[in-house]
Parts: sequence; C-alpha cells; structure tokens
Amino acid sequence: MSDLDLVVEPGERVLLLGASGAGKSTLLAGLAGVLGGDDEGDARGELLVDGRPPAEQRGRVGLVLQDPDSQVVLARVGDDVAFGCENIGVPRDETWRRVDDALDAVGLDLPRSWPTAQLSGGQKQRLALAGALAMRPGLVLLDEPTANLDPEGVVEVRDAVARVAERTGATLVVVEHRVSVWLPVVDRVVVLAAGGGVLADGAPEEVLDRQRGRLTEAGVWVPGVVLEPPVRRRASSRGPLLEASGLAVGHRGRAVASDIDLVVHDARTLAVTGPNGAGKSTLALTLAGLLAPVSGELRATDELAAGAGAVPVRWRSRELLTRVGTVFQDPEHQFLTPTVRRELAVGPEALGEPAAQVAERVDELLARLRLDHLAGANPFTLSGGEKRRLSVATVLASRPRLLVLDEPTFGQDARTWRELVALLAALVDEGRSVVAVTHDAEFVDALADEVVVLERPVVAEGSR
Repeated sequence: MSDLDLVVEPGERVLLLGASGAGKSTLLAGLAGVLGGDDEGDARGELLVDGRPPAEQRGRVGLVLQDPDSQVVLARVGDDVAFGCENIGVPRDETWRRVDDALDAVGLDLPRSWPTAQLSGGQKQRLALAGALAMRPGLVLLDEPTANLDPEGVVEVRDAVARVAERTGATLVVVEHRVSVWLPVVDRVVVLAAGGGVLADGAPEEVLDRQRGRLTEAGVWVPGVVLEPPVRRRASSRGPLLEASGLAVGHRGRAVASDIDLVVHDARTLAVTGPNGAGKSTLALTLAGLLAPVSGELRATDELAAGAGAVPVRWRSRELLTRVGTVFQDPEHQFLTPTVRRELAVGPEALGEPAAQVAERVDELLARLRLDHLAGANPFTLSGGEKRRLSVATVLASRPRLLVLDEPTFGQDARTWRELVALLAALVDEGRSVVAVTHDAEFVDALADEVVVLERPVVAEGSR
C-alpha cells in the first residue's frame, strides 16, 4: 500500500473496499499499531489516531483480524474475552459484565467455561469480536469479520457491531469483500486502488452507483452486479469415490456431528453447508483421511484407493498426495517454505516429477491465480485472499483425484473469485472431484452438483 491520503472523522462508519492485495489489512494493522518496527517493513508518511501514533493508543483501538486463531489466547471462552479488559485495567466486576454483554452481542451462546479449543472457525471469529468489543474502544477495526460465518451469524455480528457503534459513538472501519450486508450500517465507502492511493471515496450510494463499472473492473463486489457462472461440460461420473454410512466425526472420541450418510462421486462437486459449530470442517478432515472417524464407516472405493486400501486415514502421506488434496480453513497451517514459488513445488517434487515439468506447472498456477508477481514473497506476508489462493494452488500442484476445500473462496474479490471458481469447474470437467465446505451461496450455485447440510448440535445448558 502506498500514496494514501485519508482522514476518518470521529464517529464515522467506513466500509473499506479494494481488490485482493490492495493493502486493506495492512492499513488496519497500521491503525491498530501492530505493524511492527522498521525491521519488519518500510513505512513512509504519517499515521495518527486521535493525533498520536497508534502504538501509543493502548486500549483505544480494537482490532479483529482475518484469522481468528491468531487472537485466541486463553483456554476458556470467558477468560479469552476478558483478556483485553484486564490488560487495560478494567475493574474485575465491570470486566465480567462486559464479557457477558459482548458474548450476548455477538451471539456466542456458550458458557464462560467452554474450551476455546472446541470452537469452530466461525465461533472463534465471534469470540475475537467479543474480545474487541468488551474493551469499549473508540476505534473499532474489523478485517472481514463475517467471512467464516453462516448467514444467520453474519447478520448477528453486523447488528452487534452496529449496536455497539450506536451506543458508544465509536468510529468504525470495516474491511469486507461482500458489500451489501454492511451498507445499512456504514455512512462512507473508501475503495483502495491496487496500485496505491484511493480509487473512490464518498457516500455509499454515490460510490457504488455512479462508479459501478469502474469498481467492477477493479474486482469490487458491487451489489446488483451478477457474476456469470463458468460454463460446465459436466463430465460423466464413473461412480462413487468415497462412501460414508452412519458416520460420526469429532476429536479425541467426542463427536461433533453424527449420523452422516453421503457419497462423493467421481467428477462431481459436493458442497457441505450448515451453521457454525455443526462440524463441517471436522467432516472435511475426516473425508480427507486426516482424522479418524469417531464411529460409523467411511470407505474409499477402488476408483479412488487404487490399491492403497479402503480406509483413507491409514494411507501414507505419499499415497494421499495423488488421491486427496486438502485446503484447510486456515491457509497458514499448510505453508512449509520461505517463498510462494517453492511452496507450489513441494508436492510435485515429493512425487519425484521432473524439474522442468514442476517449473512449468508452478508458472501456470502462479499466472492463473494472479500470484506471479508474488513468486518470491514469503507466504506468511501475503494478504488473506492471496494466502487462500496460494493454499488452493499448492493442492492443485499435485493433481490429486479428490480436492477437499474448507472455505475456498474466503477473502476473494469478485475477479479472483470468478477465476478460482472457473479453475475448479475446469478441474471437475476434466474428471476430478471436489468436496467444499462453504457459506458462499454464489459458490454453491455455480459449482455444486450435490449439497449436504449439517445441523448444529444442541449444546448442554451451563451457567456462565
């Protein structure tokens, strides 16, 4: 991000837009005072919050990041929400009042003692928001706070943020690719240009209506602009690859979803949807052979197993590489090397493919997913949307028969979303299969041949 001149007045509610990689998250981190020192990057110009450097405004700014895992610090829900209040010296009784208010506000209906390790990605997102709101900051910064939430949760979190802003008069800056949900809350839209500076700035209706074409071309999700789904050839299925019967999935013998019956067919896309906490990500890990079932049966057919045996969790790493490729909900969990280019070469090299063939495939993926200008960058320095595209590309590089993707379109602008969906559609048309955990209705409409909906389990009553 460069050449940015921007003033946000007290009490404004700003929706910050821009293409993936335009610098939206970097700006929020700067405003929160968490960008690090000179040894962690280059900075020019001046950035102030209430007339002072952000690092000096302890407790004045609340930040919710794209990755909720990076903000979970304590083992229990209540303690985690209280952490920020305790650090800025809020009295104990007032702290716990704020904890309960914040948990109610974000719709995280769990006891204070609930283990944070047992939260889904979407629940962790609500927890991070509750922790920020409990500090009652004057400036609230939200980096795609609803990206991993179910539709009901999106509205709950949006309304919670609106209530807090209304009650406290806090200034709000929210980064989101999906625009329409936040329009009832904000009074200003700022669009960052990919090459630096501001592409558009003004009242929401002025920016989104009058500059519709310009913003669409830049990759902004403009309400009312419908993306054309990719043209599908729909290859003929040769039968099932995976079959689940009476399947229960979970961790350490504790089921989070049960009584699951499904079939993953060859050359088809299966979408797994449902509310946060229903066990979608756990099911994905189980189907991918990375987590043993709690009970029931999951069997790979000969078409997928190809001699490796019928139980995916017993396959060796090398056997998994060409059979099942997995994209985790948190893309950073699968990065292994210091550069984007090296990351893409890991799988093919492990399979012993010739160097020239590996280089050709890496170049193709870099260009197709708009990562070529980042080939030498460290994967951990990419934006959230870029990390997601890289995580998908690392799996595609090994050309597995089945792709298991957890929120594959998270953090994508309209242009990169369309390109990613088109790439997956082409792979399915070539005869590969996709299982995708997603809250993205447009993705389901564009690609899903079948849909499995998991229901949220009933949580036992418990006092906070």
